Amino acid sequence: MEEKKISEKESLEIISQMISRTKDRYIGNGNVLLLWGYLTVLVTVVIWALLAMTHNEMWNCLWYIIPVVGGIATFVMKRKNQGRKGVKNYSDKISSKIWTAVEYSCIVSMLFCCGFELINKDCWDMMFAFALIIVPFAEVVQGVVVREKSLTLGGVFGLHVGVFAMCCMIGGIKLDANWFLPLFVLAFICMMILPGHVLNLKSKRQ
Repeated sequence: MEEKKISEKESLEIISQMISRTKDRYIGNGNVLLLWGYLTVLVTVVIWALLAMTHNEMWNCLWYIIPVVGGIATFVMKRKNQGRKGVKNYSDKISSKIWTAVEYSCIVSMLFCCGFELINKDCWDMMFAFALIIVPFAEVVQGVVVREKSLTLGGVFGLHVGVFAMCCMIGGIKLDANWFLPLFVLAFICMMILPGHVLNLKSKRQ
């Protein structure tokens, strides 16, 4: 039986449909990005204000709110969207593996920091580098996979802030809350909040 040949135009249409389905499945209408963006910004601003008013380092324990609340809320949102997933394509698998790797890396990084804490070595600044290097890098790759410029550009900005933070740590410059936390907030606005709203606008237009 003779196989049907697919034209170049048909191939491009199939690829475009795969990318569109992947974008809808893993990014949706931007709500997941907005969840993590606003949650991170809110917690950061609260910690920044409390540190400025009390100078008590114990307020840094509030950072745990981000992975706990964000993880639970993301799980709930994914469960609600399960019914419209359908068959996974190659782009879906890439996207899934990207964020699965980020999730496991976050858990391992936190365990390392806890381990060093037991021997009185404070390594928690490394989590800032994680949030501003691993996460934005994954976002850049995701943006390339689904052809979404807002994700790519936002991720690149966050990555640059992360490289700057890493240089400060290696160079012995303390990431002081008074100047670094506002920069951290700006990075997450560009990485999560702005792309989230862009995706929401595109979703409404469709």
